Amino acid sequence: MLPDYIFEASWEVCNKVGGIYTVLSTRAKTLQEQFADHIIFIGPDCWTKKECPYFIADDTLFEGWKDEALKDGLKLRIGRWDVPGKPIAILVDFQPYFEKKNDIYTWLWENYKVDSLHAYGDYDEASMFSYAAALVVESFYKKFLNKSHKVVFHGNEWMTGLGLLYINKVLPEVATLFTTHATSIGRSIAGNNKPLYDYLFAYNGDQMSEELNIQSKHSIEKQTAHHVDCFTTVSDITANECLELLDKPVDFVLPNGFDNSFVPKGATFTRKRKAARKRLLDVANALLGTDLDDDTLIVSTSGRYEFRNKGVDVYIEAMNRLLRDKELKKKVLAFIEVPGWVGEPRTDLVERLNSGKKYDTPLEVPEITHWLHNMSHDNVLGMLKFLDMHNSADDNVKLIFLPCYLTGNDGVLNMPYYDLVLGNDICIYPSYYEPWGYTPLEAIAFKVPCITTDLAGFGLWANSEKGAYSEIEDGVKVIHRTDYNYSEVADVIKDTVALYSGFTEKEIKKSRDNAEKLSKKALWSKFIIYYMQAYDFALQKAETRKRI
Repeated sequence: MLPDYIFEASWEVCNKVGGIYTVLSTRAKTLQEQFADHIIFIGPDCWTKKECPYFIADDTLFEGWKDEALKDGLKLRIGRWDVPGKPIAILVDFQPYFEKKNDIYTWLWENYKVDSLHAYGDYDEASMFSYAAALVVESFYKKFLNKSHKVVFHGNEWMTGLGLLYINKVLPEVATLFTTHATSIGRSIAGNNKPLYDYLFAYNGDQMSEELNIQSKHSIEKQTAHHVDCFTTVSDITANECLELLDKPVDFVLPNGFDNSFVPKGATFTRKRKAARKRLLDVANALLGTDLDDDTLIVSTSGRYEFRNKGVDVYIEAMNRLLRDKELKKKVLAFIEVPGWVGEPRTDLVERLNSGKKYDTPLEVPEITHWLHNMSHDNVLGMLKFLDMHNSADDNVKLIFLPCYLTGNDGVLNMPYYDLVLGNDICIYPSYYEPWGYTPLEAIAFKVPCITTDLAGFGLWANSEKGAYSEIEDGVKVIHRTDYNYSEVADVIKDTVALYSGFTEKEIKKSRDNAEKLSKKALWSKFIIYYMQAYDFALQKAETRKRI
């Protein structure tokens, strides 16, 4: 059974703040091809004072509805998400619901025993958006649809839980589907330096949420998982986490796919790779006062600034050990591309880049491209200082921190992430906590071999495709990682980069080709079937309710 309409809500619809943006925006094209404007994304209107760069308004869509919704207090912007497929997107203003917050939370407690008493930070904001998103679905349904239509409301992450529970209660004709990309309690346990995996069977999610002060997020996530028609996650490793910490097995695992339609081909790819490498080397040489050439091995890690969870700590440790590795055959330029509390681009670096001259002396603090607001309390800079890594002239490994979103207008690199990533020789993502892992999938789609771990859903998937531990020759090196083998992981990263530095042109081509081949097995066209199964499962339950 396929839906006639799908509403999909997320804090990251037309709002680029994390990996879920990539999940939804790359999947949109495949869904749009199948459901042709009957897939409608709902996101927060965070752009009341400026234009949203990812949204194209279209007042011809659903004429008359916006004005009717406004009479009910719903302020909407209707248009299209500016991503491949151009799906319909509705941005909803959730600010008006803050004044009703206590009534909404009371309703939530009375109907679902969700504990909102301990709410703080982003809980209120997410909940009011979630409630507003549900009102959008309810309003649309009453205006355009009826019980003859098969409708799915799909929410992503705990931030959409309140809305899913609302629809579950007031509009039972609509099937509800919930995807947790990472449990809030699992991420918190890992982020607080507690061993997650060896003790997973012994943790009590409710108890740990009290200890780590995230009762409200855990409560809404758990109750949503238990009450929706279909509960899903993105990998087997997170499915196990859901069972243990939320006391609810998932109904389906929906692995994250990729849309490679924007990956350049042929001569364009070659030109873009050359331009990316030149830009990265130019920035490094201006910052360091060096003359690194195109024979330099360029490596990077990227993602959210979760120092331990994303393995940024072990990446730095591996680069430090590589400094003294006798097997290293090339100079290494290593980047950390994670957005920190960035202040401004370095004017001294920009001046050097604009001058076009070559310099033989480094700038002050030659480890960072942008000044931070918290220079003395930053984890990356702190670890570099602790390890005495200061990009000295005779170091064969230079490590540079790019602490900003690479959107193309950061003031230094001025190239978007997808135009830069293909300039790498290897990408390294040694995650400790990674439900799926988009960054390695993106890397291999751009023919860049990568290193990841078997604590990432993507790493487990790569191993399953090979039927054994995947190696760098296969396009992806998967490292066995546990709660306690940090030092071993750092050594394996070091050894893998050193090994790759000695590869012949033929060996490099084989690794790069294998990376691209593997990425094609993870296209949305291959993974969308799992979504169809989940839609069917949810709709069967809703159809049963309709008959009662």
